[in-house]
Amino acid sequence: MGENKEKKEDFSKILISEKSEIKKEIIIHIKENKLSPFNQYKTSVKQKNESIYKTNDGKSIHNKVINRISSNFIFPDTSNLLNCFYFTDSVSEIIKRQDFFKEIEKNIDNNLLDFLKKPRIVWKPKYGIVVVTDDEDTFSKLKNLDVPVKYLLNEDDVRDLENYDIVQVVEVENFNSFLEQLPQTVFLDSIEDVYLERYLEILSGWKDNFKILENVNDYEIKNIIEELAPLLSLISIEKIEKLSRKIVEETLENINEEVSIKIKEMNIAGSVIFEMLSKGKLPEELEQIITKTIKETNIPEHLFNISIPVKIDEKELENYLKIQDANENTGFAERIKKNSSILKKVPEKLNKLSELLLIYDFLGGITKFNKESNHYPEYSEEFKIEDAKNIFLDKAQPISFHLHDSERCSILTGANSGGKTTLIEHIIQIISLFNMGFPLNGKVKIPIFSEIYYFAKNKGSASKGAFETLLTQMSKIIPGRHTLILADEIEAVTEPGVAGKIIAATSSYFIDKNCFLVIATHLGYEIEKVLPLFSRIDGIEAKGLDENNELIVDHNPVLGRLANSTPELIVEKMANSGEHEYFNFLHKYLQDNDKSLKSE
Repeated sequence: MGENKEKKEDFSKILISEKSEIKKEIIIHIKENKLSPFNQYKTSVKQKNESIYKTNDGKSIHNKVINRISSNFIFPDTSNLLNCFYFTDSVSEIIKRQDFFKEIEKNIDNNLLDFLKKPRIVWKPKYGIVVVTDDEDTFSKLKNLDVPVKYLLNEDDVRDLENYDIVQVVEVENFNSFLEQLPQTVFLDSIEDVYLERYLEILSGWKDNFKILENVNDYEIKNIIEELAPLLSLISIEKIEKLSRKIVEETLENINEEVSIKIKEMNIAGSVIFEMLSKGKLPEELEQIITKTIKETNIPEHLFNISIPVKIDEKELENYLKIQDANENTGFAERIKKNSSILKKVPEKLNKLSELLLIYDFLGGITKFNKESNHYPEYSEEFKIEDAKNIFLDKAQPISFHLHDSERCSILTGANSGGKTTLIEHIIQIISLFNMGFPLNGKVKIPIFSEIYYFAKNKGSASKGAFETLLTQMSKIIPGRHTLILADEIEAVTEPGVAGKIIAATSSYFIDKNCFLVIATHLGYEIEKVLPLFSRIDGIEAKGLDENNELIVDHNPVLGRLANSTPELIVEKMANSGEHEYFNFLHKYLQDNDKSLKSE
């Protein structure tokens, strides 16, 4: 007893409290959407709240975050539980979610769930069942069950029941005495007890899964298995060897051989033989030999006719085999009846088990995802990132960045492949994780943004239509202190000469509306000349060339500094290769030009 109690206490340590509001919400979500650990594909579920991401580009990055988290789950439907952590503008709700994730133990392993198989019925009773009643209301209710039903009107109806293996009787008043004479009759207390075998059928599909789940460190899951597993013994009882016609016939041959040998050893007087022939009756000593030989076989004597040769009594054998089958079936049916109370709970218990498996998979997957993330973001009016790592990158460089009231806009400069787009997507990633309540790998202070507009890099060519579309999209922005605008090289949709001015004017307009902005651009030099108030130029730049003549890129933005020109470093790299004097000429020209600009 002491060991069991200690074991249960150990398991309870890894559980999310049953009083947890979030756990209750998750269970309701599972029930409402009929989620299952055994659905082959993810169930389509509606999002509970409107997205804070107001452009498809922003939604795409958020979905990428969801997919990254979901990659740690085993079941397709588990990712739907993330819908319970819907977009919110409530600080208290986010803190509640953070507390929920803090409560999860670090040793939940969901990998073994991958070995579970969709339950498929592997057992059915080998006997035919009919349910009988002489009550009209009961008969109407029984017809809704998936079993043969018969309404008893007279004694002939009762006699017809002899052909069934099991006769289940419920609500019968007039024919009890007749039904009691049938060895295959089982009397039931109520309609609820009818055909309980169907619950064993359902349970049989879980037999292999139960063996796997014995290794799960979850008290609630283990408790259900411990409650239901004993029922599987009902369908795994070793078959008692029954008497069959074949066995009786083979035994008969052995009996006659043995009797023949014993008779040959006897000295039978002629008078005995004469009496046997004249009266048609075996002498007593012969009867004793035959009877003794039959007894030695352990087969009931009455199944044989005492004669020479010994013969089978066909009527007795047929009746014996019939009663034998009936007794076996009714015995099994009686065992089921004794377990009726727990059998009736099988569907409810298995549904609960399915819910718990989804939750266990969720907690195990979150444990994996949060393995290296242990800093929970703090709510703040400023946006400050300190040594945070990007979950989309395998070997992410820690990034630091900030925006606040006096610097509400970052004009992010740097060459292609420097990390401008990655930083913008990292910001979206941080916002999504904070809103859902997840921890981060790095320290973050962050406002609650209710409107986020991300305009990704245009992959087409500059055109009047693309430029007008961009301006139209920006005109629909709802500005305010909770609005964040992220734009990546929007100059690509218009002429370079005016693009810098449009970016500066756009920044100025939305800064005045108290928005936060991060705008990645190649037009740092142009914008620097018309830089709006409360904004700054930041740079992600290549620092130089390494010993292998490869670019050294620092993905961490240098705040307040325009990024150096990467093309100059590329020219230097090619000049150092010594392949052509043209590269040397370009390198020297750029160096001389840079010196003359500095001297001015």
